[in-house]
Amino acid sequence: IKESIDNQSIVFTDKSTSYVDISDFVELHITEKSDKETTNETLKWVHITISNAKRNLLGNYHKIKRKYLQLYLNEFIYKLNRRYFGDKLFERLIIANITAV
Repeated sequence: IKESIDNQSIVFTDKSTSYVDISDFVELHITEKSDKETTNETLKWVHITISNAKRNLLGNYHKIKRKYLQLYLNEFIYKLNRRYFGDKLFERLIIANITAV
């Protein structure tokens, strides 16, 4: 957590006991117990995104190797975020090609 999250961050999590003391590493740690209402309202789009990722991966790649899983997920996230590019899609594509290593 120290290496991945800025110490001035605000972190929202469920009340799982599997977490270390996150509040020691961030400015504010807010927990929320998950219930049916929370799942339906707060986490609705999280569940939809996970379902879409699973459908996408199983539909496109019939045998997913653990070695390449992160690359598959990166591609899904790129496609998910690309829907907001709109009329700047071409410029973003040019920038991505120029800055690629």
